[in-house]
Amino acid sequence: MDTVRLGIVGLGNMGKAHLANIRAGKVPGLRVTALCESHGTIPPLQDGETAFTDVSNMIDSGLIDAILICTPHFSHTTIGIEALTKGLHVLVEKPISVHKADCERLIAAHTDKSKIFAAMFNMRTSPTFKKVKDLIDSGELGEIRRVHWEVTNWFRTNYYYATGGWRGTWKGEGGGVLMNQCPHNLDLFQWMFGMPQRIHGFCQFGRYHQVEVEDNVTAVFGYDSGMTATFITSTGEAPGANRLEITGEQGRVTVTDGTKIHFQRNRQPMSKFCMEAEAAFAMPESWHMEIPLAEGGGQHVEILQNFTNAILKGEKLLSPAEEGIYSVELANAILLSTWQSKPIDLPMSAADYENLLIEKGEKSTFQKTKVVAKATDDDFAKSFR
Repeated sequence: MDTVRLGIVGLGNMGKAHLANIRAGKVPGLRVTALCESHGTIPPLQDGETAFTDVSNMIDSGLIDAILICTPHFSHTTIGIEALTKGLHVLVEKPISVHKADCERLIAAHTDKSKIFAAMFNMRTSPTFKKVKDLIDSGELGEIRRVHWEVTNWFRTNYYYATGGWRGTWKGEGGGVLMNQCPHNLDLFQWMFGMPQRIHGFCQFGRYHQVEVEDNVTAVFGYDSGMTATFITSTGEAPGANRLEITGEQGRVTVTDGTKIHFQRNRQPMSKFCMEAEAAFAMPESWHMEIPLAEGGGQHVEILQNFTNAILKGEKLLSPAEEGIYSVELANAILLSTWQSKPIDLPMSAADYENLLIEKGEKSTFQKTKVVAKATDDDFAKSFR
């Protein structure tokens, strides 16, 4: 095989963006041969492409070697399982599933390890966060003591939530900012710092919008090492901010807007200086430096190319789908902690969360207002982000 035949299911914003990149020849070795959309419209077909309205028919068609899943969240699990069990390579948009139990079901379906199973965590290609991870993994920061990430630049209007009946509901979306906007941030968090051992979440639901899901979140993470972390996000703050602060023995790293890294580096580890200094108000000498970054970062195109190369050349995956369970578990635990008004130990109970989420969907009496109802599902059902 010298070309991977790809089918895309879900032609909303992201599905169309991926299609455009592949059609433009930005991903050598990858060719779209099938498109599937069951609600909206399919863009005009090009030579060698076939349209489907039923994903099972596309999976069974023999026209594709791999599938890219860009549908609403809950269907990631069912489509992914069907595709994996039918022997296709699978690339799934974030989040890989809505809750941990479905993640486990999806991952368990990947029994044929010759088939590539990846997730669209494109922010892992960012030069900024690759450099931060390198600073941590290399020991340049020393032992990490505290992390604070405020990512509130996800502002959304109330009209945004009108663009599809599934948005802003437990039954349709399975969550709010944690499930829609922040899977990338939560993935980067665990990728850089590992999983915490306990989480205390403080979520507010429909604080800023006519929704029933969380749109304002503060969470505290605890690690057995003694490290603590806070994670704050919202879709209701303007102007928002994106500021990551990491305090280690060797100093403090500040990442601003995901594009700039400032390192205030201690000449001596802070704990050593604290115990050895013979002055009450002394501070360790430190140096300020801006960390140079590589250009670009391939984002979605790089993940698509890596997925293709993994199939054709055995290249190591940048974002294995199996790792997608971690960001989902973080989101689930923050919500579960809020609902139960107590810290949650990790690994968390997948069944407890699944049962509560199902109950919330079944018992929901949430109704969108007349203002929200002006936007119809037919107009916007294909907009999946």
